[in-house]
Order: sequence, then C-alpha cells, then structure tokens
Amino acid sequence: MKLLENKVAIVTGASRGIGEAIALKFAEEGANIAFTYVSSDEKAKALEARLAEKGVKAKAYKSNAGVWEDCEALVNDVVKEFGTVDICVNNAGISKDNLLLRMSPEQWDEVMDVNLKSVFNMTKLVMRPMMKAKKGSIVNMSSIIGIKGNAGQSSYAASKAGIIGFSKSIAQEIGSRNIRVNAVAPGFVETDMTHYLKDGEGAKNYLDQIPLGKFGSPEDIANVCLFLASEMSAYVTGQVLSVCGGLNT
Repeated sequence: MKLLENKVAIVTGASRGIGEAIALKFAEEGANIAFTYVSSDEKAKALEARLAEKGVKAKAYKSNAGVWEDCEALVNDVVKEFGTVDICVNNAGISKDNLLLRMSPEQWDEVMDVNLKSVFNMTKLVMRPMMKAKKGSIVNMSSIIGIKGNAGQSSYAASKAGIIGFSKSIAQEIGSRNIRVNAVAPGFVETDMTHYLKDGEGAKNYLDQIPLGKFGSPEDIANVCLFLASEMSAYVTGQVLSVCGGLNT
C-alpha cells in the first residue's frame, strides 16, 4: 500500500521547484493533490496533467497564500471538492534580498505576507477539517537561513525563523487533536530561485561550507516532506528537520 493512499494534500506554491517536487512525490504515494500558484497558468495546467497521470485527483488553484480571502476560498473549495484535508504543506515563498539600509518597508511587508502570514492563513483554515477528522499533518517550509541568518537576507531570515516558532507553538496547541505540525529547513537547493548558486566563485564558496559537498535537489526536500506527511512520522511533532547537507553543524 502506498504511504499516502487516498489522502488529500494541499501544497502551496507548487507550480515549480520544491513545491512541484512535493506534489509529484505525494501523488506517487497515492495522495490526491490540490495545489496553488500565482503566475503561470501554463505551468499549473502542465503539473495538473502530470499529477492526474499518476492516477490521483488533482486540481490547480490560482491563489495567493498571503491573502486571507484567497486561502479561505481555497480551503472551502478543497473540502467541497475533495471531502477533507489530511495534509497541508505550506511551501509558498519569495525572497526580496537587500541590505537593511536599502530595504523598503514594502519589500519587508511583501516577504512577510507571502512567507509568514501565508502559514498563519493556511494553518488556521485547515485546522477545522483536520480537527473534525481528529488527524492531520501540517508541514511548514522554513530555511537554514531562518536558523543561521545571512547578510542581505534579513527579511527572508526573519520570516523563516518566524515559521519555526509558529510551528513549535501550534504543535503544542493541537497535538491533543492528533494533528502534527513540523517544519523543514532546506539548505542550498538547486531551483529557479537559487540559480545563482550554480556558477562561478560564489558556487564554490557555498559548496565549501557544505560537509556533503553538494547542493540539494527538490527531491531531497520532497522526501523529507513525505516522511513528515505520512504515518512514518506518527510520533513526530513540533520539530525542525534541516535538510542542508550538514551546513548548520
């Protein structure tokens, strides 16, 4: 039997990169997938088709996870269309890197809305169907930058550190309802957002900091999310799993 057979999973920000890998991995393990995107209708439709090819139900939602009304409409429709929500992966995220002296309040607010407020929005909304079912798993995407910090990434680091504190707190609030909440902290992963890591002297500098000597892949992150979403982690909650090749040691 597949690990997520007949489960219903929401994955935010899934039209590319880590989110796409998570959606595909979950579908391979039998989960029906509702996923969100904000820009490319073409990519979303393509992913919807790839997921359906795996024999599961899949639906794309053009929805901004940082906007409460969008999230409310999304979760209401998923419950109506799929029946419930068993798993929620809060993956939507952006970076607007800048030194604090040059950072505008608007840049700060945008990162906080997309990265952190989105986790509040979705967690609060999926709690209700999960509490009704007396089970569920919420996986929040943090970052090694939220643990270590990084010059020029204060807004990103603050948002990702906030996700860790939020996850630990909510895990304590709803653990008695058999709902687990955990965070994943990826290190340097090769995606569209981190294309700058691949070339030149900068890439070597980053690699020198990683004990395993290589960048991660979206699949590396998806595998950890699968663990946290499935019954393999039935006694794991309130934790942060760093998937960073040893960068934070």
